[in-house]
Amino acid sequence: MKSIFALLLILGWNLQGDMVSAQSGSARQREWDKILEAGKKEAKVVISVPSSAELRKEIDKTFRQRFGIEPELIVGRAASIVGKIHQEVKSGVHNFDLHIGGSESMVTGLLLEGLLEPFETAMILPEVTDPKNWWGGHLWVDNAKRYIYSSQAYLTENLWYNTEQVKPDEIRSFTDLLHPKWSGKIGYLDPRTAGSGTSIWSFLWKLKGEDYLRKLVAQKMFISRDQRVLAENLAKGKIALVVGLTYYSFLPFLKAGLPVKPLPNPRDEVYVSGGSGHVATIKNPPHPNATKVFINWFLSKEGQDLFGRAMGQGTRRLDVDTQWLKEFGVIAAKDSLTPDQYPKLENQSEEKVVKVREPAAEFARKLLD
Repeated sequence: MKSIFALLLILGWNLQGDMVSAQSGSARQREWDKILEAGKKEAKVVISVPSSAELRKEIDKTFRQRFGIEPELIVGRAASIVGKIHQEVKSGVHNFDLHIGGSESMVTGLLLEGLLEPFETAMILPEVTDPKNWWGGHLWVDNAKRYIYSSQAYLTENLWYNTEQVKPDEIRSFTDLLHPKWSGKIGYLDPRTAGSGTSIWSFLWKLKGEDYLRKLVAQKMFISRDQRVLAENLAKGKIALVVGLTYYSFLPFLKAGLPVKPLPNPRDEVYVSGGSGHVATIKNPPHPNATKVFINWFLSKEGQDLFGRAMGQGTRRLDVDTQWLKEFGVIAAKDSLTPDQYPKLENQSEEKVVKVREPAAEFARKLLD
């Protein structure tokens, strides 16, 4: 009898748990349905996104068809876009709902200025909220773990070369960039403002020191803030190497069959990047419900697969294939590292931005201005 009673008690607990779970699921679905309906009435969502024609095309087509909401996509260099958002919000104008991009400009231009909404409350769908779907669980850029979500993590490939001018085995270490042969033949994405140029510059600042960077600058580098110009110059052979650009900048030239390829990661220590996959909600978004719809789509399997393929960056979602990225010199963290290695290797958190990236960028400004 005791055994039967215990069995009935266990079954009762399980049934009660299933009922609570079902009720919770139903409540979440009702919440989502209301948000989706309200989002459609708002009609659009305004998002700052990286300068990738492929990304804009795919988001516009897929998101609009899926939800009937227009994604108004604003592109530009992160520093200028963040500056525009900052000026607007400070003056009481609210045009932007979301910003997607690199972490540094988000931290310095938005987070530390108090211009972001708490983000986690906008994560609603189970496939988004369940940490088991993400390598490393939920990772945040900001110390408070509330404002800037990091959807990507991969070993970065910031060195690209013209295959008609460089042999891959000639550049196996960052020190090889100092060889006289490459004087006047290296392009570099300007490290004085936020972006991937600053990211690798700060990595080298910490790894190699300021003396190394002085010698690198003495190589008469072609420094530009225009990613298109740098990528085109490499594709046309005007320069032999480019530092600071990634896959999406070269995509048009790769499709055209021009001689550009990523160099294998140097033998030096590497770092884990979140690339352009950080996302944050701007304070008092004008389309709050459409914003939530976009967030849950962007962080879904479909959204992360689309973003990763357009940008050539490795998502942390465990159900999205990232093995194909290896062809372009990108290795997703989930395909090569354990989550406990992440804190040491990441180069994007608020702490790293404040303690490493900003001091390194200041050194670049003193050296190059």
